[in-house]
Amino acid sequence: MRTYEDFLSAAVYCRGRINPYMYVYALSVAILHRPDTKGLRLPSLAEIFPDKYVDGGVFARAREESNVLQDGMRTPIELPKDYTASDLEEEHRVAYFREDLGINLHHWHWHLVYPGEAAANVVNKDRRGELFYYMHQQIIARYNFERLSNRLGRVKRLVNLRESITEGYFPKLDSLVASRIWQPRHSGSFLKDINREVDQIIFDLQDLERWRDRIIEAIQVGRVVNGKGENVDLTEMGGIDVLGNIMESANISINRNLYGDLHNLGHMAIAFIHDPDFRHLETFGVMGDPATAMRDPVFYRWHAFVDEIFQMHKRTLPRYTTAQLDYPGVKITKVELDTPGRSMNEFETFWQQRDIDLSRGMDFAPRGGVFARVTHLQHNAFNFRITVENNTNKQVQGTVRIFLAPKFDERGVGMLFKDQRLLFIELDKFTVTLKSNPKINLVERSSTLSSVAIPFETTFRDLESRPAGVSQDLFNFCGCGWPQNMLIPKGAPEGFPCELFIMISNFDNDKVDQPSGGGCEDAVSYCGLRDRKYPDRRSMGFPFDRMPRTGVDTLQQFLTPNMSVIDTKIVFATRTEAPKAAQTPAPAPLPAQPPKQTPAPGARPQAGPPSKPPAPAGGRRRQ
Repeated sequence: MRTYEDFLSAAVYCRGRINPYMYVYALSVAILHRPDTKGLRLPSLAEIFPDKYVDGGVFARAREESNVLQDGMRTPIELPKDYTASDLEEEHRVAYFREDLGINLHHWHWHLVYPGEAAANVVNKDRRGELFYYMHQQIIARYNFERLSNRLGRVKRLVNLRESITEGYFPKLDSLVASRIWQPRHSGSFLKDINREVDQIIFDLQDLERWRDRIIEAIQVGRVVNGKGENVDLTEMGGIDVLGNIMESANISINRNLYGDLHNLGHMAIAFIHDPDFRHLETFGVMGDPATAMRDPVFYRWHAFVDEIFQMHKRTLPRYTTAQLDYPGVKITKVELDTPGRSMNEFETFWQQRDIDLSRGMDFAPRGGVFARVTHLQHNAFNFRITVENNTNKQVQGTVRIFLAPKFDERGVGMLFKDQRLLFIELDKFTVTLKSNPKINLVERSSTLSSVAIPFETTFRDLESRPAGVSQDLFNFCGCGWPQNMLIPKGAPEGFPCELFIMISNFDNDKVDQPSGGGCEDAVSYCGLRDRKYPDRRSMGFPFDRMPRTGVDTLQQFLTPNMSVIDTKIVFATRTEAPKAAQTPAPAPLPAQPPKQTPAPGARPQAGPPSKPPAPAGGRRRQ
């Protein structure tokens, strides 16, 4: 819509005429990217559709609870930590990761900030394709870290589309909006050709295999073919960006006709596995919605396959030389990890309970808040202390890059560097000034300042209590980011051995010339900067994004003087900490009959029942 008035009119007209899921997705993307709606509030999806995140049985209890107050308080409904499966299912050991509210909200919000279908100026952001690769690569690295913490092997790639999928998943979610149950996938299910006229989604498994083979061939020859039939080289710095936009098949893909829509329609094939031709009138499973896809174990198998295709390209690139990695004159002499209450160089994790208000997304009008009490992984805040020696005889700047990886593989054996590099998770990245007089510099950094994560309070922020001095558009964009409570993997009660890697690279080789400030700078590693370039000229994941130089078999052999590695442990304390208050006060009762008013611009729509089953959000429809 060309004007704000047209946009508002179209939003009001569409609200009751298309299914609520697609409406909220489209409206959210538009509000985030239109210059004339930057001041409008964008609520958390958990607030609009809480049924995407919590056990459906909660809502029946919530209806009862909504009319009960005890001494002005409302007792939260406690959601069991293990409600989707039992310990008989090995994959359930990492359900706390897959089903974490903050993780799933991050995935949804990232795809709002980086949509695949929209106007070119909205989709074609700086290094969008590369960020798609890196953000998902880090998800797989984190998931494998969690699996190793729970005595599970690394995730197996979903390579053969004709074999049965051994992992089943029963999401236990009920849709309040669509009056439907999110369909399960039984163990041993097979993918089939998709022929759903009602959704205008028709494709064969052979299409996916053909697109896969064409992308792999392009990587092997080092070039792709654009829509005009011209060869385009997959360059050292820009090739990954081209491949990222091909793989997700954004509308800026260099050649959709030739390379297809492998990633998205792979999601759709899995999402419709239970009813591929609509004979049972069932809609998609959790893999068809970016707000719920990460709950399913097969999400990680599919993305492990997607990541392996990206790694094929990375393995063709020149390996970093010592000169490219080193920062002459800068040397890290000591690294310490300080977690209050723990021994030096130890992380501590535990279970934390939190109350989430469900009332705004319910299809009835409770008087005040209705709260679900969820249990999630949490860690104690910690600090890095890095001693750096500057022998350059001048004041210089550097980029501090902090990563963490498991020390041993599934068998308890030390890993080769070529394998371990894919398990390094980024914890932080920031710029530091190093003085030459004195030449010894102490760099301290709190985990709460991580460039990867946003605080839990931001993930579930109350839109009515925006901090003073923070613009609304900044407040909206800052919703993108990995949840702070999941920054550190779970670890083990006896201590899970890890290696903490810290590097200081030359800022002159890292910096991007652009105006500073003016936008959200939280979680920039995963979400970038709004309306600006990605703030690091290096390849995302540097220095672990390429194969090591000849002769480097271990992490110690990879090191240069501006790097340091220390042994650390993640100790999981088997306690559960309650919320700060045992009960959450209910807000003042609402009027019984509020006066009818015209909705204010940007007000949250009250989603009504859809006229047909919801279409899969984020899936590309065949025209």
